[in-house]
Amino acid sequence: MPRAGGPIDLFRELEELSRRGSLEKSVDDVQKAIDMLVSARANIESSMSPLPYLQPISNLPSGPANATMTLARLQTPLKKSFDSINEDLTEVHRANSSFTKAVDRKLDKPLSTTSTDAVTAHPSLINRAIAMHLLRAGQFGVASTFIGEANASPPVPTTAPNTPNPYMQQAWEQDFAEGTLKSESLQRQFSEMYYILHGLREARNLSPAIEWARGNSRILEARGSNLEFELCMMQFICLFSEDNPIEGAGPLRAWAYARSSFPVFSSRYTREINQLMGALAFWENIPDSPYAQLFTNDTAWENVATSFTREFCSLLGLSAESPLFLATTAGAVALPVLDKYLKITKEKKTEWTSIGELPVETPLPPAYHFHSIFVCPVSKEQATDMDPPMMMPCGHVICKQSLETYSKGARFKCPYCPSESHPRDAKRIYL
Repeated sequence: MPRAGGPIDLFRELEELSRRGSLEKSVDDVQKAIDMLVSARANIESSMSPLPYLQPISNLPSGPANATMTLARLQTPLKKSFDSINEDLTEVHRANSSFTKAVDRKLDKPLSTTSTDAVTAHPSLINRAIAMHLLRAGQFGVASTFIGEANASPPVPTTAPNTPNPYMQQAWEQDFAEGTLKSESLQRQFSEMYYILHGLREARNLSPAIEWARGNSRILEARGSNLEFELCMMQFICLFSEDNPIEGAGPLRAWAYARSSFPVFSSRYTREINQLMGALAFWENIPDSPYAQLFTNDTAWENVATSFTREFCSLLGLSAESPLFLATTAGAVALPVLDKYLKITKEKKTEWTSIGELPVETPLPPAYHFHSIFVCPVSKEQATDMDPPMMMPCGHVICKQSLETYSKGARFKCPYCPSESHPRDAKRIYL
């Protein structure tokens, strides 16, 4: 369990920042103020016009008198609007200050700025990650401005020991140096993704998603994806459940759709298709039928939207989640542990000498645990979910099956050092 005042507190502060630190309400209030000013200007301009058909349609006097009265009536609502904007911004400022103080409480002083990783030698990688995050988030204008400014003032690499040549461009840096980062193509693709997601989540419209899946059917099938069938199954359920004054029209439309769309899936999804067809016999009382779970899934739309996002990003060679967001959040959660480690090493005047390794475990939530890429030095086989890497108390790591085979459930000596330990003392690690 996380200790009190640990990473969970930072997560709570981050959630509070997301709730209170949004500028949406401020933008709405600013837009209302702008609308009032535009309306007042139009009213004044029309009252000053010599053309009779442009005179304001109101009981107010025309000419300067109308302008004076319009401005007088505008003062109170405009002042309230400005007060509301100031209150919104004050709340955002408080939320940011609260989160900053929460981070400061975890860190008495900033972590050391001395870096020994390859990122400092290749700052274009950071710029590329930021640009990609903005494009993925649909902030196309901000991404374009950022890419232009980053190329206008290229970052200067910082040499670090044991890193590649900082002036030797990698492929991803060359893309960025070209000035576009392929942003126009990516922007079109992500615009398509957001259009389809809007149809799934807001409009409950499956047609754009189904059309996209059919256009990429071969690639999705080669990947073993179920997305196309999931979308077609959702379309069947929507047609089946659609209200219609003609008795039986919903199931009949669903049956007709199944006859035209399901044959291509018959060999791979026979069981699922049989269930959908069997539900036709219970169309009058689906909630009490054996197929009720197919038609009463509250998370079905969000699940299919998540599946679509994952497959869409996969076809672009990207992960479903923004790597920048994941890395930043994981880093914020791990900061207290790393800060404590720095304090201990300073007090004991010790130093960790293994480059590229951390001497402490960083407690991250399960959502930030990914498949371990590790080759067991004993069995020479890659770790899997069933055979994960295990770290012994001495710090050496071998796979679980090798640990069980080598120890035979009793106290044993590490294969790589004189230390002895028991298998129960080993901990699973995530690389």
